[in-house]
Amino acid sequence: MPDVFLSYNREDQARAKVFAEAFQARGFDVWWDVGLRTGEAYDEVTETALRTARAVVVLWSKRSVESRWVRAEATLADRNRTLVPCMIEPCERPIMFELTQTAELSHWQGASEDSAWLAFLSDVQRFVGRQASPVTLNETLRKIVAEPHMPAETLLAVLPFDNVSSDAEMQFFSDGVSEDILGRIQRGSKLKVISRTSSFQFRGLDKPKAATALKATHIVDGSIRRAGGKVRIAAQLTEAATQHTLWSDKYDRSLDDIFTVQDEISEAVAQALNAVFTAEKTAAIDPVAYDLYLRARDQAPDPEIAIRNVGTLETVTRLAPDFADAWAALAFQRLMPIGQLPYAERAPMQAKMYADLARCLALDPDNVLAARSEFLACAPFGAYLAHDKIMRRIREIGANSASALSALAWHLESVGRNREAVSFARRARDLDPKDSFVRALYSQGLWRAGRFAEGRSALEADLALWPDHHFSAWNLILAYAHQQDWAAVDERLDPQRLERYPLREHSHVIGLVALLRSPVRESRRLVLDVMRTRVEKTGHLDPAAVIWPAIAGFADEAFDVLDGAKFGPSGGPGDSMGFTAYRTHMIFSAAFTELRANPRFVKMCARLGLVEYWLGTGTWPDCADEVAYDFRAECAKHRDYPKDMFFG
Repeated sequence: MPDVFLSYNREDQARAKVFAEAFQARGFDVWWDVGLRTGEAYDEVTETALRTARAVVVLWSKRSVESRWVRAEATLADRNRTLVPCMIEPCERPIMFELTQTAELSHWQGASEDSAWLAFLSDVQRFVGRQASPVTLNETLRKIVAEPHMPAETLLAVLPFDNVSSDAEMQFFSDGVSEDILGRIQRGSKLKVISRTSSFQFRGLDKPKAATALKATHIVDGSIRRAGGKVRIAAQLTEAATQHTLWSDKYDRSLDDIFTVQDEISEAVAQALNAVFTAEKTAAIDPVAYDLYLRARDQAPDPEIAIRNVGTLETVTRLAPDFADAWAALAFQRLMPIGQLPYAERAPMQAKMYADLARCLALDPDNVLAARSEFLACAPFGAYLAHDKIMRRIREIGANSASALSALAWHLESVGRNREAVSFARRARDLDPKDSFVRALYSQGLWRAGRFAEGRSALEADLALWPDHHFSAWNLILAYAHQQDWAAVDERLDPQRLERYPLREHSHVIGLVALLRSPVRESRRLVLDVMRTRVEKTGHLDPAAVIWPAIAGFADEAFDVLDGAKFGPSGGPGDSMGFTAYRTHMIFSAAFTELRANPRFVKMCARLGLVEYWLGTGTWPDCADEVAYDFRAECAKHRDYPKDMFFG
């Protein structure tokens, strides 16, 4: 009876040997097929080892995911509850294993003290000692081979249409028309569509790479020629696997008919893919207004650009007052400058934003961008039942929108439902795999949900692609600190790296980590002193401020300080800014158990309005079943505890 059964593709034998030797060095009895003796029947010996192994370690690679034997072995292990998979190179796992926690060890070459390896080793150790139930390998393999191959779910990519006008400036007009076609298909049918951020990275000679890179089953592409008030659009739908053209057409119209053409193309694509298209028709608008809208609707992380976009979109809404998408874009553009204003100065712009949202929703109640903006504009705490109402609507209308799914994941994190949040963040990532913010939300979500090795590896992969993504960088530093990998922390905080890729508003993590890594308790007390000083000066706190003294060993003292403070901004210069200010995501991160282990945490949650939300919805945070005290009973005890009100 082996401790570990190693399942892998023969072409990965060199990597498998590294795993086998590392397990053996730790005292595990390892079975892998190089030990077969001459004359032994492969099926019989493999089946016996697989049935009796305490842990089945599957090494997923581009080759093993295509192996029927590895898939059969993984399926059997999953049924027997002995499956412990890991990735030895980036690849797409078989769909039935997508929800199985899988370690990321692509980087690992055998280092015995590697933190990701040690985390995986700990997982394997937990499995050792459990007996598998008798399901035969041949039965499993016969079932997999006998089942007809089910076609993959349709996943559509709309590429940026080529600008074949003589004016290069018309490329952004072509992009705008292409994106509107994408949006109409998303909203008007049940088809899954790759988001623009990812699909629009493939232009010109790179277009043939799009289907493989995005894992799309079908591609919509075309060209646009514009001359004065006339436009010619050519479009076609191609099946990626066969390169067969399923539909194509050409349209010569005036610009006044542009929305009609977009609807016709969207409907034709949906019909070719046997989907029902039910988009509402959009009234024609002034071509000048449409041009301005295309130039100003994109998300602008720079507040100055966002302010310019606001001015442009205000012009659009004057020229086209019945254009719902323009009102939604205007409301969304106002969010960035609002988040950078002192709280005392926000009311006038917030009133305009809510008026924009109301106008959009009156014209188009199912506008996903408006619903997402409505959620982002909500108070960061105290109104979770209102958040939940918006989220239920977003779930109904935004199932095919990466931005909507990301907002839903963010909401779930803020109420402590991290494990559920990961599933939505993953769906968003699959729809927009090349968007840095969507990827970052999924990666940090893995770590916050307690999938530490996966989260760390995913954050590292994100930063390899986007080294200036400071939000991912600060989450990765926290991941390193949690694992006490101080060498990795020091590398990430190297002054030359920080000069090139600053942490911006997250720079406080530098001093924070320096205090938390100190072996001297009194040195770590400085974290508590910082919190106390802030309260003495302003009387106010960000909820995340309580985390650090708690993990430094001063939870009770931190809650004592909190009893004399209010949550939210004070109106002074030290207030937190941006979308993440005063939100509750961090207090539920699986790594910060010291905060939630104290029963006084529940009173803190009652003040934030979270207890009201949990009792009102009947849903509970992940920590409800993890703390040593009766979390639900404590919530019931604090049912009527006064909430802190957010005045910002």
